[in-house]
Amino acid sequence: MPITAIIIVLVILLAMSLRVVKEYDRGVIFFLGKCTGVRGPGLIILIPILEKMTKVTLRTITMNIPSQKIITKDNVSIDIAAVAYYHIADAKKSVLAIENVYDAVNQISQTTVRNIVGKFSLDQLLSQTGDINVQIKDVIDAHTEPWGAEVTAVEIKDIVLPDNMQRAMAKEAEAERERRAKIVAAEGEFQASVKLGEAADIIAMHPVALQLRTLQTMSEIATEKNSTIIFPAQFMTTVQEAIATIKGDSKK
Repeated sequence: MPITAIIIVLVILLAMSLRVVKEYDRGVIFFLGKCTGVRGPGLIILIPILEKMTKVTLRTITMNIPSQKIITKDNVSIDIAAVAYYHIADAKKSVLAIENVYDAVNQISQTTVRNIVGKFSLDQLLSQTGDINVQIKDVIDAHTEPWGAEVTAVEIKDIVLPDNMQRAMAKEAEAERERRAKIVAAEGEFQASVKLGEAADIIAMHPVALQLRTLQTMSEIATEKNSTIIFPAQFMTTVQEAIATIKGDSKK
């Protein structure tokens, strides 16, 4: 065999044997079909033809859980979508234990979301979303652990209610706001009545205070030139008595 041909063959074999594994990847090595371990990152050398490598990424994967119809515990049909975050914790398991770990995590996530959400009523689903997310995450993580995948978080990102349910909830919210407004108005009336009662007690103890209040009211009315001031008879009598008292004091 010519030397040139030998050199070409050696170059081809060398090119087939050299592999570069990035920092966020790992290479699962198979020697004649048998798994011999995990290599990387960096430059690795494979035995041409005899060894094969399957790359696995260790970065966190963002997986959308498609929207699906779910019936809640109180028989309300809703459309719910979620998102899951996971990464491969054991590259060897992710290749040997399951055919396609990414598709498997997606399918088990959809099933788990449907099963967990169906155990809660609509009110619980809207008010306890954080706790439900944790439950979904724990169940999915328990299923994916034998596959070498670790789920870090699951979040419900969209809940679509039927139109009739949206209208019912809008009416309920409106009624609740009206109830609060009436309670606030009633509390205001109660506080005003308490203050008026206290003012009446003070005026009863000091009759002159009533006349001072009347004069103050007339002073405020007098600012409008088109106003007509009507003096109550009791007030006029009190004024006449005051004038008589002043005259008597001056004669003395």
